[in-house]
Amino acid sequence: MSDGHTPCTCVICNHGDRDRLDNFQLRTIVHITEYGWSVVLVHPDDGPGWAYTIGLWHSHGAPELAMFGGDVYEMEESLNTLGRHTADGRLPADGERRDGVVRGQAAAFRETDPLWYDAMFGGAVAFYRRPTPPMLQVVWPNGEGLFPWQPGTDLPFRHSQPWLWLPPRQHPAGVWTQRL
Repeated sequence: MSDGHTPCTCVICNHGDRDRLDNFQLRTIVHITEYGWSVVLVHPDDGPGWAYTIGLWHSHGAPELAMFGGDVYEMEESLNTLGRHTADGRLPADGERRDGVVRGQAAAFRETDPLWYDAMFGGAVAFYRRPTPPMLQVVWPNGEGLFPWQPGTDLPFRHSQPWLWLPPRQHPAGVWTQRL
């Protein structure tokens, strides 16, 4: 589907290579066909985990979404809630804040710099091929409702989520830049 401006290059719209798809891609196709999107969980290993969607662009012409630094199953639940909002016509936008997304608190949407895509969203890159659709980072606040860039947040909280709206060379070195 896509946004009407850029033809979709995903593995669903380009049927030719279906026999060459791996189990991850086949499962992703089933989820997108059934629900309109799939959520990929990247479980914590040497660093925090994260989750992201694949299929919102294909099914609804909406940016894909990603969350970082929380419990992967809680992030999956939040992304599925946002996926349902998108399916109902409430597409998220860069700079938007939306109430009741994460633990009953607001979330902020920030456009991800494409230089992060290969390191953080390999499943989406493989599914869509090129060009990869826009990705919005869903940023969650601390217990006081402050976002990581706001005054009054402590350093561990500011580092709990990457700032993917910054190009990698401008992002502070740490657990997130080690993935590049």
